Order: sequence, then C-alpha cells, then structure tokens
Amino acid sequence: MEKTVSGDVMNDTSNTSSKQSSCKRNARASRRRKLELGRAKDVAGGEEDSNGFKRRKMQMFQDGKGEGGVENGELSQKTEAKLEEEKDGVSPDKCPKFGLASICGRRRDMEDFVAVHPSFCSKVKGDASEFHFFAVYDGHGCSHVAKRCKERLHELVKEELGGKEVVESVEWKEALEKSFGRMDEEVITCKEAVMLAAGCRCLLPSPESDAVGSTAVVALVTPDKIVVANCGDSRAVLARQGKIIPLSVDHKPDRPDELSRIQAAGGRVIYWDGARVLGVLAMSRAIGDSYLKPYVISQPEVTIIDRTAEDECLILASDGLWDMVSNQTACGVARMCLDGKVASMTPPGKSSGQVGEYDDQACAEASLLLTKLALVRKSCDNVSVVVINLRKET
Repeated sequence: MEKTVSGDVMNDTSNTSSKQSSCKRNARASRRRKLELGRAKDVAGGEEDSNGFKRRKMQMFQDGKGEGGVENGELSQKTEAKLEEEKDGVSPDKCPKFGLASICGRRRDMEDFVAVHPSFCSKVKGDASEFHFFAVYDGHGCSHVAKRCKERLHELVKEELGGKEVVESVEWKEALEKSFGRMDEEVITCKEAVMLAAGCRCLLPSPESDAVGSTAVVALVTPDKIVVANCGDSRAVLARQGKIIPLSVDHKPDRPDELSRIQAAGGRVIYWDGARVLGVLAMSRAIGDSYLKPYVISQPEVTIIDRTAEDECLILASDGLWDMVSNQTACGVARMCLDGKVASMTPPGKSSGQVGEYDDQACAEASLLLTKLALVRKSCDNVSVVVINLRKET
C-alpha cells in the first residue's frame, strides 16, 4: 500500500512539474506576442482609426490560435511559387522580391486568401515569362468564393492574354475585365460544385449561399509596367521616391459615381452602420453576391502605370489593414523594413532563410508588422498583406 501511495505521489509531482513547465512556456509566448504588438505600435505611431465592418450584425470572436489569430507569431511562408516555377522550368531571378502575411484576427472564420504566381505566364510568347501575378481576395459571407478566386483567377487571366507577344493598355484592360467576368460567372453558375470543392460550411439549399462573395485586387508586375485590377474594397498602393500613389479606389456604395450607377440600375444605398447596397453589403463591386445583382457588379477598374527607377514597394492588402492604417503609414512601415531599420520579428530559433528561396525576409517582416499594427489598432477583421520590393538591385 505504501508503495502504491508513493507512486501516486511521484506521478502527481511529475504532472504538477509538467503543468508548471507548460505554463511557463505559454507565459513566455504570451510575453513575446505582447512585445511584438507593442513594437508594431511604436514603429507606426499615430492614432487608431475608426473600425469599419463589412456586414452588419457580424459576430466577432477572438481566434483560438493566439492573440489576434497570429499563428504562433510565425511568418507566413511561401514555397508554392517555387515549386510551380521549378515545374515549368522558369528562372525566377527576374521576379521582384515579396513577402506576405495573412491572419484571422478577431474574426471567428478566416475568409481572406492570397495568391502569388511568379512568371505565371511562362508558357505564352515573348516576354510573358516576366509577368508576375499577386492578388488578395477578401471573402464575405463565407470563404468559398475567395478560395475559388485564389485557385482560378490567375489561370483565367493567363488564358485571356492569349499568347500575345505585345500587350497594349487596351488589351490589358480587356483581358482583366473578361477574366473577372468569367470568374464571377463561374462562382455563380457552379455554386454547388465550388462549395463542395472548398469543403464549405454553407448549407447548399440555404439562401445564405447566395450572399457570398469576394473582393479581388490583382497586380501584374512586368519589367516595365504595373497593372492593377480592383473589384471591391481591398487596395493597392505604390510607394515611389517618398510619394504615395494609390493604384486603386475602394468601391464603396456612397462613392458618387458608384451611387449613381446603383440607383440607375434600380437599387438603393441604405445607411445602416455605414453605406450599404440594399442595407446589406458595404461595397459596390464584388465577385459573387448573385442576390445583389445587377447593383453589385464584378467589373474591375484597371490602372496601368509605368515602372521607374524611383519605385520602392507595392502593397496589396484587404480592408482589415486599410480600415486601421493609412496609405502613408503603411508605406512608411514598409520602407523602414526594406531599409533594415526595424528589428526582426522572426520568433527566436527561426532562421531568416525559412522565408523561402524566392521570398524576401525584409518584405516578409514588413507584411507581418503591418498585420500586427492593424491588430494593435483593434481591427476586428481578417488582415492580409502582400509587400513587393520594386527597388532595382545594384
């Protein structure tokens, strides 16, 4: 009996020791996350912006992956692009360096998706092997439309470019508008197949499955141009020699031209926690959202700008960032990271080489710092950021 009691005491002591050790590790991780968030706030400074919600009565929850949903504070890694390039036999050395971060934040579900495809047109003629595709998709209602966009939109753009040796401005606009239109038609007409493929939580017979859509901000980077197509309220911003150049304009229902278009189509903009199409959707353009057509359209606005030696970086992000952080602040933070003026936020024991052979540590640090800054400023949305380094290497 005494031996049994002694063994139980030893087991209890061992369990207690194990729990204490686990608590210490969790406490250290928590302190590290708080320090990183504090540093993000110190780097950016400024006041908190008012938060905007995409849908009314959307429940917000703290994600279970840690504070603000940052997955153990680790950088988002990107190796998929490398595998695709190796498969196609394309040299990636002309692709601009990039980094990305995508976090759930305080939302219950993750509905953002990011796509990066260096040399995505490698099989068409001419210099198309030097076309690089970057995109952010911010879903609403559910994630399956945004997920489908991530999987398919770059392929549709590639098909629409059609092997052209020289792509003029009109052809860029035409190709992107057709691609977005095809993507919209695909997610609506093949709704059930898309939902099943995505393992979607939506019920197929439910009318809520029609209330699902996604923004799309796409940047095609070529040796001499940047082509941006935007549909929704995600955003693309260029930093050039200290100046901030917005390459997209948010599609908000109360934007004068969008308001006129919606009213001309017979729709209404109702102010309910902000301007909303029919009192529901806080954006005037999106892919999907079949129940709001023809008021909500999928046609993108396309911006084409020449690259210059003064270009510094391009930032694509969902509104989880832009609702909290101004264009000026975001570009300032990215510049500081690219200049090496911000201490690394990579967790202890993590090698900088883990970002990926074709990714860039400074860009990854910039994207992660921006997501953390949005959390510090109380963002209640998913936050996804892509930072592309456009500086010419010497």
